[in-house]
Amino acid sequence: MTSGPAGGPTAAGPTNSLVDVAGIRVGHLTRDEPGWLTGVTVVLAPPGGAVAGVDVRGGGPGTRETDLLDPRNLVDRVDAVLLGGGSAFGLAAADGVMDALAADGRGWPMVTPPDPARVVPIVPAAILFDLGRGGPWAHRPRAEDGRAAYAAATDAPPGQGNVGAGTGARAGGLRGGLGTASATLPSGATVAALVVVNAVGSAVDLTTGLPYAVGLGLPGEFAHVRQPSQADLVAAQERWRADVEAAETARPGLATTIGVIATNATLTNAQCQKMAGVGHDGIARAVRPVHTLFDGDTLFALATGSGPAPDPGEQTAIMEAGADCVARAIVHAMLAATSVDRAAHGGVALRSWSDAFPSALA
Repeated sequence: MTSGPAGGPTAAGPTNSLVDVAGIRVGHLTRDEPGWLTGVTVVLAPPGGAVAGVDVRGGGPGTRETDLLDPRNLVDRVDAVLLGGGSAFGLAAADGVMDALAADGRGWPMVTPPDPARVVPIVPAAILFDLGRGGPWAHRPRAEDGRAAYAAATDAPPGQGNVGAGTGARAGGLRGGLGTASATLPSGATVAALVVVNAVGSAVDLTTGLPYAVGLGLPGEFAHVRQPSQADLVAAQERWRADVEAAETARPGLATTIGVIATNATLTNAQCQKMAGVGHDGIARAVRPVHTLFDGDTLFALATGSGPAPDPGEQTAIMEAGADCVARAIVHAMLAATSVDRAAHGGVALRSWSDAFPSALA
């Protein structure tokens, strides 16, 4: 076990995923049929919502309702968070989530006494760029896809790899994806992250062939990952140099890492915003370079409040564990990704880490 900053061990939750935070549900809508590589993921808060914060670090973000989460503003809870592909077009998927929540009577009450027919659901969203990767530029998420992801949300461990918002993801020349991880602290607090890595930078150290953050794994978490062969490493380095020469990794708008950190602790909006900010340290531990002008890196933080309010030392432990969960989730995303080729449909071919380094998997 690893030791947290406030002392004592931390371990993964029962499913090592975001749903280890009780009350959180996750749903995916995946469009990976021929001609498509995109999707959306909905993180659903418990009934009554969750206290939330956000931190945007990338130079090219695509977001919705992030200003609302400023601690100086009125609304202090969200009903869901949407993560999606489709660049700015994909933000339309949040409309479907709002419609579905409203139909269920969930949202910010607009009258007194509260009337479930008169609510405005609060659904912040962030998107990544995957346009054209599956083929036609117009193949992107819409409102009905957000509604379908909402309907699919459960408390079962969410799928990882190329599902939901991670379907069309790319990271540093390899196929990216969606990953998740969790940790429990001695205090009883649980913290978890779900992250979609679609970065200009690489999540893999090309001097070793291993994900940068693989060393942050909890006991046994990445025991099946080993040093790849020299032949695999040389081949990957040659492909990377060819990509750089073709300028494939340095075009504006083709990236972004987005995600959600959640905890069962009772936090304020300002503390959630701080947790989201510390969570970006996890991206920096797992991706290099990070927060570039071509990335829209955005992290949301949710606090369900089923646990007690932590003291400053415990807050530090929760936030630091959350950052490590972000980094570990990125490793899981890369390990779970699979190769795909949509060149026949006008899209791209993306090689997964496991196919680039087959000798690295025990």
